[in-house]
Amino acid sequence: MAKRKIRWSTEAKSDWLSILGFYNERNGSSAYSFKLNNRINHSLRLIAKYPNIGLATDYDSVRCLITSDYQIIYEVFDQLILVIMVWDSKRNPEDKKIGKRIK
Repeated sequence: MAKRKIRWSTEAKSDWLSILGFYNERNGSSAYSFKLNNRINHSLRLIAKYPNIGLATDYDSVRCLITSDYQIIYEVFDQLILVIMVWDSKRNPEDKKIGKRIK
């Protein structure tokens, strides 16, 4: 099976950069953000290679992989994985609005 390319939606990329920026500011260092970014990128490489690794959702092409305190919500296409959202599981679930419900 061919490895799919990873693309981020504009909203997902913006949210992810905000999360990393929050930790940079809170910790006064980029060390934790760097480690967290590496962890998410490792998970994305796994998703690219094994797209069905994530949990199924109500939508056939959308899946969710839990990595640490984060949920990577992504859509699978023939040649592409689209990251829809990276959700911090410590946030209020009522704030999670992607138009697609996770099972």
